Amino acid sequence: MKSSTWRIPMLIVAMALATAWAIRGQFGHEQGAAWAGAIGGIALVLVSQRQDWYRKMMVVALASAVGWGVGGMISYGMIVGYGKADNFINAFYGLGMLFLIGGLFGLLGGGLVGLSLDSTRENRVKWGALMAEMAAGGLIGYYLLIVQIGIRMTPPRSEAWAVCLGAGLAMLWHMAREKRNSPIRVACFSMLGGGIGFGFGNFLQILGISAALSFNMWNVMEYSIGFFGGLGMAYGVFSSPWPKDIPGPKKWENWSSFGILALFLPLIVYRESLSYHHLTRRLRDLPNVEELATTSTWVAALVLLLMIFLLGRQLIKELIGHKQVFRTFFILLIPYAGVSFLVKGLLGGVVEVTHYLYLLNILMLFLLLGLKQPSIQFGKLKVMPMDRWIYYLLGGLSFMALLAFIAIHVHGDLGGHNRFPLN
Repeated sequence: MKSSTWRIPMLIVAMALATAWAIRGQFGHEQGAAWAGAIGGIALVLVSQRQDWYRKMMVVALASAVGWGVGGMISYGMIVGYGKADNFINAFYGLGMLFLIGGLFGLLGGGLVGLSLDSTRENRVKWGALMAEMAAGGLIGYYLLIVQIGIRMTPPRSEAWAVCLGAGLAMLWHMAREKRNSPIRVACFSMLGGGIGFGFGNFLQILGISAALSFNMWNVMEYSIGFFGGLGMAYGVFSSPWPKDIPGPKKWENWSSFGILALFLPLIVYRESLSYHHLTRRLRDLPNVEELATTSTWVAALVLLLMIFLLGRQLIKELIGHKQVFRTFFILLIPYAGVSFLVKGLLGGVVEVTHYLYLLNILMLFLLLGLKQPSIQFGKLKVMPMDRWIYYLLGGLSFMALLAFIAIHVHGDLGGHNRFPLN
């Protein structure tokens, strides 16, 4: 197992998901997370150098979009506030719960990506049964934890984390029952990366606010969960064995995935973030807001239509190779960054520093992908003992405790929340 062949590919996947997740901050919710997840999934296929994975790039991207997007229903604004508390118990609660929430993003995202890579014609994933089990698990998890037991993480806000937890556990149960050990490893490492990334990102946010940095520290936190989540997902994939020479998906599978990723998803993002009424609210402090919103919404529509056209051109190719996946990756990423400029007021002369960093990241990804890399030597680790996973989780929580201890000693009152009264 030559893990040295993983370094640049892992970095590319981490940076791709991190950049897309930071851009997601301009849109939020499930649709923003799904678009970012799709970009991370395409990046993983792109660096794999596996021709059989190239053919199913749209299916993998859809699985990644659904998995990372579902977590977008979780409310975590209050939890971030707890992390800013000036006492250990509440600060640790905030970082610890962000570790859980980030872990749920990674668990679902990495798990569905792993399943899409493990599905073959001879051993197909039973997607219908899986979705039904996950839906049932989500409902049971919410009813049991929230309604019956009354465990509340973010009162008075939504407790949708319990839905994601139930769905994630049902997914793991399904994978264990079907003996899909490689997808389990991807789910667990992605979960660990997402959890550490979210908690550590909140810590960086606290440090930035304490130092009075004139920077969008919320975006730093978003970049962190994407980077470490992508790192964990890539490590789980590269260190695991996978079926070889997988036949390409059927045409209807590719085109159905295309329809959801290139038509439905951008339409939802447009309606929720780029419509005229939304832009008039977002850009209300700029002069000539009505004219600016009208122009911006039309430009956004043209950008998305061009993206759809270019994506369709890649998919109609008879043989999908590295070149087509490379183009697809940037066709998804660059318009996503472009419309984020528009929603912040580009045509009104407003460009935030973070947006220049998005462009820098995209340039770095282009340069890294241009480097000649040796073929990835995938690992042979199928199963990891349960006690080791427990050690990893305890290690992650211990790291959150350490960050909480440091945080309360480097800042004063930041307006943080107290989940637990001190008196």
